[in-house]
Amino acid sequence: MPAYHSNNNSVENVRVINGIPLLPLLTKTRGPAPYADPSMTTDAVDEALELFRPNSFFKNFEIKGHGDRLLIYIILYISQSLNKLKATTSPGEAAKTLYSLAVGQVTIPADASFPLHSMYPGVVDKAESDMLRQYLLQVRQEVATRLVGLVYRDETGQPAQQPSKWWLCFQKRHFMGKVMH
Repeated sequence: MPAYHSNNNSVENVRVINGIPLLPLLTKTRGPAPYADPSMTTDAVDEALELFRPNSFFKNFEIKGHGDRLLIYIILYISQSLNKLKATTSPGEAAKTLYSLAVGQVTIPADASFPLHSMYPGVVDKAESDMLRQYLLQVRQEVATRLVGLVYRDETGQPAQQPSKWWLCFQKRHFMGKVMH
């Protein structure tokens, strides 16, 4: 069974840096992401949150376009975020922890410390590198905000004070066996 790929692989007229498309985000966080069309109901962050759990079971992933590269980055970041949470963490503590992680050091795929560094093209100059860092910072902040809302829900979809065991069970699973530090 093949892995699930991004719906954003065929998106055109989008700036691409280091193989990552700078796609519009449904966010209020300031950053370089293009403004989302009002008719958009989902974005790359929603897609990654939806595909995180099924894709976590795959050890191989064929990149079919630039959207897949952004999907890989976000999935690795979600995995890193889940590893920061504990079963006893409250929603408020989780929000603070994940925000701190989001605004911490942003590793871009061009950095040698990125786990799948070889699967991404290089960055042309420092200006592009800085632009990508700002975009990924905005993506990380949005993931942190939305992830707390998903993890802290009970089976009926109501807000909960304890994280969902169905999300925390993915702390030990790593997409393609890789972990972002």
